[in-house]
Amino acid sequence: MENRILREFILNSLAEDLGDGDHSSLSCIPATTGGQAKLLIKEKGLLAGIRVADVLFKTIDKDLNFDIVLKDGKNVVPGDIAFYLSGRQQSILKSERLVLNIMQRMSGIATSTHEYVSQLKGLKTRILDTRKTTPGFRFLEKEAVRIGGGMNHRMGLFDMIMLKDNHIDYAGGIEKAISKTREYLKKNKLKLKVEIEARSLEDVKTILSIGGVDRIMLDNFTISETLSAVKVIAGRYETESSGGITLATIRSYAECGVDFISVGALTHHIRSLDMSLKAI
Repeated sequence: MENRILREFILNSLAEDLGDGDHSSLSCIPATTGGQAKLLIKEKGLLAGIRVADVLFKTIDKDLNFDIVLKDGKNVVPGDIAFYLSGRQQSILKSERLVLNIMQRMSGIATSTHEYVSQLKGLKTRILDTRKTTPGFRFLEKEAVRIGGGMNHRMGLFDMIMLKDNHIDYAGGIEKAISKTREYLKKNKLKLKVEIEARSLEDVKTILSIGGVDRIMLDNFTISETLSAVKVIAGRYETESSGGITLATIRSYAECGVDFISVGALTHHIRSLDMSLKAI
């Protein structure tokens, strides 16, 4: 399933880029001329996207030879060579920008995720991503989060129920949102985890009195409010902190004892890792 989605993504991306042909290459590069290239790392970080590159090159030209030097999750520094590529020059040029766009962004996400994860060394708290992703690219951005040591919160609206502020307000309050959700799951014979957002300590107490959920999200709580909420919840439900948490504050939130911290910036506010595909 995942490989099929990846191949479809690659084909759609190629169609977007190629149109009726790579005229820059077609105009001056003979169709049968062979060549070699290498992926040169130009910035310190965590490598991601090698698995994707392998599928990409096979999709573009099955005769391209892909020689992997460094694997996904490897720490890299300027001057490192991630892989070598050989085959038709036209095929190498056709793949150049697409493989760089994918690997630079994935590596940037993996690097950023690793920085957050590193702040929590020795603690039980795990880093989660969110749905704040690039449309059509989510599955690769979330793969990059995993490579960086983080966990995926959910892939979309289909694999977990998450009752946020608007759901609660539209449903008529916390109690109605939970009861309607439980009825819906029972009626449709669905086994999905239920998470609900709490906007205050009073919300937390209300949720605890009702029950029927798996995780409570503490949204935009201060550190002291988070500590109070974790004590009140007392391990009865999973806990997740969310909202404006940065590298500078994440350990303090984790030390409150929450199970998870979700960070939207992992995928929507990142800087790609610098690298280039160079002819040799």
